[in-house]
Amino acid sequence: MKVLVLGGGQIARAVCSAARGQHEVVTRAHRELDIVDEAAVSRTVSEAKADWVVNAAAFTAVDLAEDQPALAHAVNDTAVGSLARTCVREGCRLLQLSTDFVFDGHSGRAYLPTDEPNPLSVYGASKLGGERHVLGMGTAGIVLRTSWVYASSGKNFVLTMLRLMREKDHVSVVCDQIGAPTWAASTAAAIWGLIESEATGGIYHWTDLGVASWYDFAVAIQEEALARGLLSRPIPVTPVPSASYPTRARRPAFSALDTAATRASIGVPAQHWRHNLRAMLDELRAP
Repeated sequence: MKVLVLGGGQIARAVCSAARGQHEVVTRAHRELDIVDEAAVSRTVSEAKADWVVNAAAFTAVDLAEDQPALAHAVNDTAVGSLARTCVREGCRLLQLSTDFVFDGHSGRAYLPTDEPNPLSVYGASKLGGERHVLGMGTAGIVLRTSWVYASSGKNFVLTMLRLMREKDHVSVVCDQIGAPTWAASTAAAIWGLIESEATGGIYHWTDLGVASWYDFAVAIQEEALARGLLSRPIPVTPVPSASYPTRARRPAFSALDTAATRASIGVPAQHWRHNLRAMLDELRAP
């Protein structure tokens, strides 16, 4: 199949890297295509003649979105609507990346794809708006929600923690927000699984297995990085409540996603988040 990947971030790069030889992949990062430019997007999709469009382009600065709501909605909501209409017109399918932040975190269990969203932030609301455009395409549109994404390049929690652990003598990390750390390569595998299985339209969830707090994640990062020689010394990691680290945007306290239905439908093996953290750190260690 021919797949057009929009965006140049962690997941977009991982999708391209994971493509198998029988597929043709065309990429358009932000510097090449502004997703808010409806005419440019329409022209790009028309010229690509792709079977699928994977939209990994997004405004992802959660706190900045509180100060720039118009831009967040333009990128994550309005532009996705234009993209969805273009895909319908061109006869291609659309897979839209979304987030656990569409939920409010009040559930006592992992969120199902059928659970009612209730975002707490501008970012979450804007991503939910984008979801609704894609779901309006019927069987042609897929929404894939994921969470806490990291990779060996880009801007993410793992790389930030490694930098802070090298520079500081102590770090404090929030301990009362629970979710599922997810390697970008894992999400990319799920994306290809959905594409290759010609999955029906709708909402799917994908994260690595297990859950953690940001504090748990930070402790694991230090332990695994020390074991691989990526850090030279351990430092204290202190758990703190969210109230001690106020942010512009409210975040869900519990945002684990139930991935059972997705795993059953695409047959892509899932791994525990710590297993995939090791794999990512091994990438960093490789010469």
